[in-house]
Amino acid sequence: MHFPSVSAPPSLLTNPQAYLFLHLIAHHPRPSTASERTYRTTTASGTPTSPQPLPVTSTYEPTLTLSVVVPAYNEHARLPAMLVDAVEFLSSAYKPTDWEILVVDDGSSDDTASVALHFAAEFPLVTPGQIRVAVLERNRGKGGAVAHGMRHVRGRYAIFADADGASKFSDVAALMTSVQGVEKMGYGIAVGSRAHMVNTDAVVKRSFVRNLLMYSFHTLLKTVGVREVQDTQCGFKLFSREAAKAVFEDLRTEGWIFDIEVLLLAGYKGIPVVEVPVSWHEVEGTKLDLVSDSIRMARDLGVVRAGYAVGVYGVGPGGPGR
Repeated sequence: MHFPSVSAPPSLLTNPQAYLFLHLIAHHPRPSTASERTYRTTTASGTPTSPQPLPVTSTYEPTLTLSVVVPAYNEHARLPAMLVDAVEFLSSAYKPTDWEILVVDDGSSDDTASVALHFAAEFPLVTPGQIRVAVLERNRGKGGAVAHGMRHVRGRYAIFADADGASKFSDVAALMTSVQGVEKMGYGIAVGSRAHMVNTDAVVKRSFVRNLLMYSFHTLLKTVGVREVQDTQCGFKLFSREAAKAVFEDLRTEGWIFDIEVLLLAGYKGIPVVEVPVSWHEVEGTKLDLVSDSIRMARDLGVVRAGYAVGVYGVGPGGPGR
């Protein structure tokens, strides 16, 4: 998949004030703190460990096949069911030493981190060290939590999956087959897609406002050049390790729109992307405010697209096209 380059508006290229304004409103993620670069897991006796240093994806050699990154903000109620689905699949498809789950607690005000550690200690299919929990000191947003997790995984492949469990985890098998089929020089991304469900009850029975905003957002995406992926926002995307390094080292957007920047970066870097149909169902308790977050996503999309067009955002190394 390749996104065609879009020329910057002449006013932005020649107007220093406009360029400066764009730079000021662009996304500038804060550096991670020392405590955020650590994780806790559970021992054989079930007790939580002291904080341990997280590996760094960009320099650490992979030691297992699949890492699962779960961004979680105030998810103590929905997280256990998602973990059950994930662990049951992973334990049947991989050796115990060949998978991990990294829960990134995005500055939660509830006991999300404790719930994850309790699950790791009590669920019979989990062995010590398979589930790790990293805690961000302050909320970053879903994109920030995903990026943080992807920068600290041990797998040759890494997937991020929403904590609500809306996707069926066994669909990882189809994503893995698909990404291995398109990999180029070790780079590949498989995007879970719900586009095939557009006429099913799961979508049709959603509120009028929710569906209106969904279609409006898709129309907006096409105007900025994102046309080849029908479902950009599904929280189920699988990356080869090289693709994860190339994309998430440069990712700047920390809010809901981060999926779009992931695809833009993949296009700029020449990383193959394949869209794969996955199962999905509506889950109560969404953190998305339909109106305010839709407005914010539209604004962020404009900032991201303009940022790359005029050079406020730079495309770093990595990828077959770089």
